[in-house]
Amino acid sequence: MNLLPPRTPRRSTRGEVPMNLPMASALPMASTLPMAPTQAAPVALSPKEIADMRAEVRALAAERNAVILAHNYQVPEVQDVADYVGDSLGLSRRAAAADSEVIVFCGVHFMAETASILCPEKTVLIPDLDAGCSLAESIDFDQLAAWKAQYPEGVVVMYVNTTAEVKALTDYCCTSANAVDVVRHIYDTHGLDTQVLFGPDMWLGAYVEKELGKRMHVWDGECHVHAGIRPADIAATRAAHPGADFLIHPECGCTTSIMEYVAAGDVSAEGVHMLSTGGMLKYAESAEYDARKHLEGRGEQADADGEARRADAGQARREAVVATEIGMLHPLQMAAPDVEFIPANAEASCKYMKMITLPKLRDALRDMQFEVRVPQDIAVKARVPIDRMVALG
Repeated sequence: MNLLPPRTPRRSTRGEVPMNLPMASALPMASTLPMAPTQAAPVALSPKEIADMRAEVRALAAERNAVILAHNYQVPEVQDVADYVGDSLGLSRRAAAADSEVIVFCGVHFMAETASILCPEKTVLIPDLDAGCSLAESIDFDQLAAWKAQYPEGVVVMYVNTTAEVKALTDYCCTSANAVDVVRHIYDTHGLDTQVLFGPDMWLGAYVEKELGKRMHVWDGECHVHAGIRPADIAATRAAHPGADFLIHPECGCTTSIMEYVAAGDVSAEGVHMLSTGGMLKYAESAEYDARKHLEGRGEQADADGEARRADAGQARREAVVATEIGMLHPLQMAAPDVEFIPANAEASCKYMKMITLPKLRDALRDMQFEVRVPQDIAVKARVPIDRMVALG
């Protein structure tokens, strides 16, 4: 791992913005962005109600010729009824390849915008138009235009968690899964002296810098959920589970610190994995495969529920600490029922992702409501960086 000297911290504590970054100093803190109205907590559904509504949703999807796409952070019952569950990159690819007339996007607003950009001929619905994103709100069109004016020769790389208007000013989009590869491609094709303007997530930007050993111009934005997962959370959870692997999303506020702890030898590098949500799923699938092969070698079988029997009752169950939004625990546990996935911070829940519920999904399909459509002039420009992202993988 190629480590650079630590950056001067952009924020020493939550709620304080330093004055050494003129373009970013006016940004509101992500956690205080007034993006969505306060909503009443959804009424809990019984297992029978969930089963009945799931059948209704699937019938409506067939009737409307609709595909349901859901992000890994959605509530379990929404994930379970979707045609495809994945991360931002995987969802973008599925949207682009969809042959249905309707796409119902269970995620946040910028994701539905991306689907509309990729599929202008289709009807794109989102079950709740107020499902926003603190990271996407941390930079807007005017701010990016002013930043670009400071570096007219620069190449702009924006995380896919941005609005369509911001994408229209962007050269390359990226996700946490391919951010390093995208920036490496720019240096390979444009030259190592290229000025890269990376945003809006400063933690992901710091991760890319350390992986490539080069400084970029990094915007001072963040996801309020990931930024809230701090080194103290990691230390306490790992101390309680010393044998566990550690899966960390590059957006987490603890990312830079953990990388530095690993480099200094304060944290063992063994079992530490920097992974996108898609990468975490691959980890889970591999871990489950290893567990099943081990059991097969002992002549054991899996029971009907997928829970493996252990001949040795004292055999320790494999554990993994997960530092990302807690919605990710559901698909991980589904992929690897023989691994115990433990949240690094059990409070790391995105209220915007959780705004979409099974009843709202049903209503959107039934009434064909809450369409998201990006104006053509913006969509044409915004599609260029998205296509580059998808092409680079």
